Amino acid sequence: MSVFLTGSSGFVGRNFISYFNNTYKIRTYQRESNISISEEIVVHFAGKAHDLKKTANSKEYYEVNTKLTKDVFDSFLNSNAKVFIILSSVKAVADVVDGVLTEDHFPNPKTHYGKSKLLAEKYITSKINIKNKRIYILRPCMIHGPGNKGNLNLLYKLVSMKFPWLLGAFENQRSFCSIDNLLFVIRELIQNESISPGIYNIADDVSLSTNEVIRLISKSTNSNPLIWRVSKRLIKNIAKLGDIINLPLNSERLKKITESYVVSNKKIINAIGKELPIGSEKGLLETFESFKK
Repeated sequence: MSVFLTGSSGFVGRNFISYFNNTYKIRTYQRESNISISEEIVVHFAGKAHDLKKTANSKEYYEVNTKLTKDVFDSFLNSNAKVFIILSSVKAVADVVDGVLTEDHFPNPKTHYGKSKLLAEKYITSKINIKNKRIYILRPCMIHGPGNKGNLNLLYKLVSMKFPWLLGAFENQRSFCSIDNLLFVIRELIQNESISPGIYNIADDVSLSTNEVIRLISKSTNSNPLIWRVSKRLIKNIAKLGDIINLPLNSERLKKITESYVVSNKKIINAIGKELPIGSEKGLLETFESFKK
């Protein structure tokens, strides 16, 4: 079987190629080239990521996350390909979660990133039940794995340098998504024709607090966790100062690190009828081990 892949240079795309390179013949999309699909499977990862520094032009989100998705999807509809898988995001639904996020939540994104992802989803869902084509919209939460960069990498560096974790007073629960679990789900969607088309949240089975993540980093680095419960008010004031003078900690990053964001994966687990291969803690430990390199 053959795959037409977009977003091959990104973290998920690179891991997809490594995971499936000996299974499928993969042709990668080159930016700005004409989209012509002759493969049996289309996997669309290309997208404009959420910009924590807020330096991106808002138009970029709609040009890449919305327009490019429409172009790829239209080409899929006009081709003989049977399977279409797109990587959307839980942020297409909500920036803040009260309780547990399921696929039944009414989408109400606040950022251009989330809005552009939702527009793409709506375009696809309007045509999702086309005969002889299986269409899947995946909404992962924070994806991690060996080689990934972002807030987890920054967190690891702080802890491994023996800096005390000053945010211990913030109690939260967050869902994570191991790259291995994501690729396992994609494999099942491709191979199992009985899985119904639709929207699926993708997350590891167990949510973890940031303090628990700190303890896992300490375990990975063979050190004792230094978790201090500094006043929340003081921390928030420092973050506001970071908004002005570009400190490592700013309000957006503080929110990302300390907010609760729990995502249910029950729908996808029921659909594939199998357990995920990697547990939440094991997946994070593998990611942290890779940071040592």
